[in-house]
Amino acid sequence: MTDWKTRQNSDGGWAYHYGGQDANTGCSWTEPTVLVLLAQAAWQGSDGDSFARGVRFVNSIARSDGGWSPQPGVEESTWVTALVALLPEGAIGAQQRLQAIKWLKERTGQESSWSYRFQQWRNGDKQEYPEGWPWFPGAAAWVIPTSLGILAFERALRHGADDGWLRDRVQSGKKFLAGRMCADGGWNHGSSRALGRDGDSYPETTGIALLALNGDRGPQIERAKAAARKHLANCRTAEGIAWLRLGLAAHGEKAAAPVESVFRTNMDAALMSLADAPRNLLLG
Repeated sequence: MTDWKTRQNSDGGWAYHYGGQDANTGCSWTEPTVLVLLAQAAWQGSDGDSFARGVRFVNSIARSDGGWSPQPGVEESTWVTALVALLPEGAIGAQQRLQAIKWLKERTGQESSWSYRFQQWRNGDKQEYPEGWPWFPGAAAWVIPTSLGILAFERALRHGADDGWLRDRVQSGKKFLAGRMCADGGWNHGSSRALGRDGDSYPETTGIALLALNGDRGPQIERAKAAARKHLANCRTAEGIAWLRLGLAAHGEKAAAPVESVFRTNMDAALMSLADAPRNLLLG
């Protein structure tokens, strides 16, 4: 079990890396902090003081628009808002969670905007543009933020939100993922084809997308699971292995890590801890 307290910064958060001298790698960020908190909560054996300090750090960078920034030095809410919304009850207040969901409701990929679709229609492009989520407001949607947005909305629905619009947005996000699947059955950042060639999928994004599609069935899911198994057999990064295991577990397949991974970052350790946990807190 990782001793998270010894890796924790004085402000209560966690950096992507630990033990380094670079101020940019050693400062606290929202993404690794939330994943460490989820890992602690998943095992229910975390140091109470360490968890509480981490929660205070996360709450300290909540923004007035209802979202969260990637770290204290960034003055804009971004995709990490969806990750914060996956924290267990008690980590953030009910009102803050509602505000996070409201912020996510108002964000979509630039290509799904009315103005963009109208322009495409005028140019003869009649294809559908399902609503995904971007990394930053006003940008195009991509696989990872869309997958986390789906998980955040599904969590809200499981915990009492009765909002047909949320359900519609979840389905739209899943259509976005279906349309971005690579020819090999997995996912990359979101560009399945470029310059006339099929793009290759990546381990991390394939695992995250499979996780977001939990509960879905059909030939496309079977292709995705096959791609994930292939990636898992060859992947050597802890982050990739962890996301693949989490994605396959969401579809009933408990896969062991094929090799003993080296945890080079706090992200590596937190994600592998989540993959080993008795239940997946990312699924609420």
